[in-house]
Amino acid sequence: MESVTDAAGVRKVEEVKSAARVLEVLELLGRDGARLSLAEMASAMAVPKSSLHAILRTMQARRWVDVDPSGTRYSLGLKALLTGTAYLAGDDVASLAGPVLDALAEETGEAVHLGRLDGTHVVHLAKRESRHALRTYSAVGYRLPAHATALGKAVLSQLDQAEVQRRLTWPLEKLTPDTVVDPDAFLAELAEARLRGWAMDDGENAVDIRSVAVPLGVSPDGGDAVSCSAPRSRMGDDRIEEVAQAVTEAAHSLSMLLKRLGQH
Repeated sequence: MESVTDAAGVRKVEEVKSAARVLEVLELLGRDGARLSLAEMASAMAVPKSSLHAILRTMQARRWVDVDPSGTRYSLGLKALLTGTAYLAGDDVASLAGPVLDALAEETGEAVHLGRLDGTHVVHLAKRESRHALRTYSAVGYRLPAHATALGKAVLSQLDQAEVQRRLTWPLEKLTPDTVVDPDAFLAELAEARLRGWAMDDGENAVDIRSVAVPLGVSPDGGDAVSCSAPRSRMGDDRIEEVAQAVTEAAHSLSMLLKRLGQH
């Protein structure tokens, strides 16, 4: 496969059209567990329905795509789940994080996550539930805008301003009334997170939910972080520093394990 260079001097891969369309199908159906009709998918992908239908038949036969009993709406198939599970099993960070996340969840009593920056979003690679009945909803594979999450901001805080501006999509999306979308205010918040060593999401992704996150490291493709989340009623101003210290120690422990493997 050849690469080309665009006007800005950035090298891009020259894609094989048929392979790109298969991947587009997976990405489209993977958004929020979508179940879509042929017409909806063809419109979203800007491809002829006849061409897309042939691709979907092949993917269905190989169990990458399922179709509902009416035969009109498509969703991800079992092969997608098996491949996703294999990804986590083969990922050193996710594999090593288990005991560290267990200990952090036990210490804080709250939900903890391992997240990875993926473009403009952060993806949950692992999660431990809160022991409380009132808890935040999330799941492994959950994908959230990086600018509105402690996980995303923790990783972004390790980058310089020019790189942050390049990686994000502006203007930033306002998910809640508290989401920070002003560019200057957002960059100032990242600078503060860089100085103190941890980032915070104060009701910016979900109303009344607070999260604290500490970065593990960054890479050309993204970066990882560990977080702890709880309703504001259990994570008031008097508890933030305590939780941040616990997350910092957990992130340090995991970073040390990764360094021994040469991963960070």
